[in-house]
Amino acid sequence: MKTNVVLLILSIITFPLLSVGQTPKAATTSLVTGKDVAVVSTESGKVRGYIHNTVYTFKGIPYAKAERFMAPTKPDSWTGVRSSLTYGPVCPLMDPTTSVMDESEFVFHHDWGFPNEDCLRLNIWSSGINDSKKRPVMVWLHGGGHVAGSSQELPSYDGENISKKGDVVLVSINHRLNILGFLDLSAYGEKYKSSSNTSIMDMVAALQWVKANIANFGGDPNNVTIFGQSGGGGKVNTLLYTPSAKGLFQKAIIQSGGLGLSFHESALTKRVGAAVLDELGIKANQVDEIQKVPFEKLAAAGKKAVLKVQEQVKAEGRQTGVLGLMWGPTLDGSFLPYQPTDPTAQSISGTIPLLIGSTKNEFMASLRLPDSNALTMEEAKSMLQKQYGDKTDAFIAALKKAYPNDTKPSDLLDVDGMFRRSAIKMANIKATSSAPVYMYLFTYQSPVLDGRYKAMHCTEIPFAFNNIARCEEMTGGTKAAYDLADKVSQAWVSFARTGNPNHKGLPTWQKYTPANGATMLLDNQSVEKYHHDKEALAIGPQVLL
Repeated sequence: MKTNVVLLILSIITFPLLSVGQTPKAATTSLVTGKDVAVVSTESGKVRGYIHNTVYTFKGIPYAKAERFMAPTKPDSWTGVRSSLTYGPVCPLMDPTTSVMDESEFVFHHDWGFPNEDCLRLNIWSSGINDSKKRPVMVWLHGGGHVAGSSQELPSYDGENISKKGDVVLVSINHRLNILGFLDLSAYGEKYKSSSNTSIMDMVAALQWVKANIANFGGDPNNVTIFGQSGGGGKVNTLLYTPSAKGLFQKAIIQSGGLGLSFHESALTKRVGAAVLDELGIKANQVDEIQKVPFEKLAAAGKKAVLKVQEQVKAEGRQTGVLGLMWGPTLDGSFLPYQPTDPTAQSISGTIPLLIGSTKNEFMASLRLPDSNALTMEEAKSMLQKQYGDKTDAFIAALKKAYPNDTKPSDLLDVDGMFRRSAIKMANIKATSSAPVYMYLFTYQSPVLDGRYKAMHCTEIPFAFNNIARCEEMTGGTKAAYDLADKVSQAWVSFARTGNPNHKGLPTWQKYTPANGATMLLDNQSVEKYHHDKEALAIGPQVLL
């Protein structure tokens, strides 16, 4: 009996070793690690990453440091080689996730990371290091509005596949968010003059780090593309009109970036700052005490202050936008001196080519139904009438004209107008400059969960990153998904390389102008159309984020 137990234990212990011994080639070619593997010098010291599937990977590298509510400065230097194998800390959230919806979490697969206010870190994927090659650099700005998210939040953000496919250097960053990135304390002395925009300053600091260091990681510091989705797209739009970011990037991609069309007025953000101090019981001459307040207490005061000021503004008969008063960039007169709609702002990014677009369905109304696939045409029309009244029939006719292949009654409810309008607005503003603008609309319908999620918000990201295998729960993992990802990711790479998304896998992609409305519909059969949804957008609610 004892002999049998010993043999069983030995077999369990040795089985993994025998398995590894049987396939040494696969093990050594997919992952390479070690103290002398993937070592690169930066201005602050050497970092060590690893190689996976021939791609050099570095995570959690400090690109700056900052005290709470202060502008970022260069990171501390170190001696020896800094291990950079795992993601760094993420910015603390004012509303931490404590529960999720089972179905949607299956689709998204969030990775919340670990929070710490010392979160100014970046990650790099490159096909070569220390080789003097000048690969295009793509800097990813994560979504989550200006309040949440991180560089590791979604599996689609992983940069290995797009780096390998396009021989580009992919960089992603964490930075300060919410009250940590936007609390305006500028009324309380020179020390806090920059506090209302430290989040955007972090992004500029990251781009400055890229400019100074990326050549050692195989990248071209003079061929940098910034791109982001949702709130990340809004951040891209903000950086287009940030004077201190000029010259730090040469191209821009905005994906479903409704934010960024306007900055808060400083008079409003100063009221929020004063309300926060009031909630915390801190007097103006004691403002430095806010540095010692635990984040949870600070966040609670911030939420109460925003609600208080929002109610005050509402009582004054003023508007705070469709989403209400939110943490975001401030028109402070120095760091951000112009509104994006100000003609003076256009000269800042006048030479920057722009690729911009949204997804067909974004935040779908039908997902709020128990079973959207069971919806009848009569039920769909009844729901539309509550919003469009006597314009309902005209709206339905316009949608059918724009999307003649739609067959589900729920399709009438799910076509996005808000993000699409914002994209058009941003493109029209940018089109006044000399640089080219290219417009897309991602229309591919995901088959996951009986097709309920369609081309929803975030769906295009795994296609742009060529990450279908990492995101099968969102994309379906079908051959059609892989084929489309090959084409979409190549368009993003081509744009990063040359400022033009055209390649042989897609139809000719014309430059967008307000006159031609040229939009590439990215789908199983991609096609360029011109003002295809103009009539539907004219009827729908005229709301911009």
